[in-house]
Amino acid sequence: MQEAWNSDRRRTAIGRAALSRPARQALADRQLAPDRTVLDYGCGRGGDVRSLERLDCRITGWDPHYNSDSPTAPSDVVLLTYVLNVIEDPEERRQTLLRAWGLATTVLIVSARLTWEKSKVRGEGFGDGLLTSRRTFQHLFGSSEIRNYVEETTGTRCVSAAPGIVYAFKSDSARLSYLAHRIVPDAEWLASEDTTTAIASLIDYVERRGRPPHVEEMPRPVAELLAHLQPGELKRLTRDSADADKISEGGRRTTLNTLLFLAVELFNGRGPFRGLPLSVQLDVRAFFSSYKEACQRADRLLLKLRDDGYVRSAMHASAVGKLTQTALYVHRRAVDRMPTILRLYEHCASIAAGRPQQWAVAKLRHQGRAVSWLDYPEFDTDPHPRITSSYLVDLKTLETSHISYADSTNRPLLHRKHEFLARDDPDSQKYRRLTDSEIKAGLYERPHLIGTEHGWEAELIHCGRELRGHRLVRRAVD
Repeated sequence: MQEAWNSDRRRTAIGRAALSRPARQALADRQLAPDRTVLDYGCGRGGDVRSLERLDCRITGWDPHYNSDSPTAPSDVVLLTYVLNVIEDPEERRQTLLRAWGLATTVLIVSARLTWEKSKVRGEGFGDGLLTSRRTFQHLFGSSEIRNYVEETTGTRCVSAAPGIVYAFKSDSARLSYLAHRIVPDAEWLASEDTTTAIASLIDYVERRGRPPHVEEMPRPVAELLAHLQPGELKRLTRDSADADKISEGGRRTTLNTLLFLAVELFNGRGPFRGLPLSVQLDVRAFFSSYKEACQRADRLLLKLRDDGYVRSAMHASAVGKLTQTALYVHRRAVDRMPTILRLYEHCASIAAGRPQQWAVAKLRHQGRAVSWLDYPEFDTDPHPRITSSYLVDLKTLETSHISYADSTNRPLLHRKHEFLARDDPDSQKYRRLTDSEIKAGLYERPHLIGTEHGWEAELIHCGRELRGHRLVRRAVD
């Protein structure tokens, strides 16, 4: 029987010169809004607290070792950042999570180190984790494990914001508002300085959304500038000035976005109509006969995700992406241009296990259901970018895997970059010209040799060519 042992947890607290990854994610997801109170529960040395204070967050931090005198009052947002990993007692771990959950009034944000970091943690087995040489404890979670653990402990349905980062919301309306932010593009309004520009902003909104806005959807300056106009006048101005074709296209796009949201909502747990964000409620009323009809159509869309033939057809019909024998590869900038069923495919995987913060290309398998996010940090500057990591989510099992190529000396690289982008992407033609010149030079005649750094460099030498930026030139003779 293993002896009891208390780890020296204070040693796991690191000094931070910048925001932690979970705090950056929460900022990007608008969970750390200026009007919300924030508690960093287990704040360690307080790096996130100080950084978020500089960003005008109303935040306090508590830690049993470094800031135990600070109050732990209920707060809108509670951060539990890399705390659960270091608690060696499973019951204490669970109670810590429950205390943090009890202090959150809007959302609890839980983050944990993941199993793919095992190579960075050296030690001997102890309980359900490792005892390190520094006498600290680490329990590494799987991506799906941490989400399941938070769900089972709190009794609420959670969302994976990113690998190892889980949001547990206190209400359906808060969860659905977050999902809408992730899935339905935000309403953008043109700057307005007077009545004329406010009317132009209104018309632009109507053309893009396909419907007139509710006054609560308008930015305050626009609402104030248009307040003197009667509803009938606004309708007449819109009817006379807006482009009918653009309104029709905007309505079609909003309808598809609404179906996408409702399908993802069902995948994550559907709530009542009154719990939907106001803009989504208005979209449903404008483009569907009822909420029931909208949900039925979304349900059918989700069922189609199981149909291999339907998914493959959508991939063949997609106006963006590179289709291979096993998958469709799409650049980050073009993902929202995929057919709705494929956008649903990618969103479901991201909600289940988290979309990584750094990625350039999404890979959607049409054999089985799995999504990988591939990171090519130099995609825009390197004519043949090298991969640095891959994060995969299997939608059938919800299992995840991560591969790092950081230490590889012969990494896979990309060719034909234009094929991953939309045709109207600003860089597409530049990349296409490079591909055409490489084909003309014979560099693609032996495709089995050019998939990695060494093979590609050898083929460049073989063909007497070298790259200068996105230009292919003859190699200088030594």
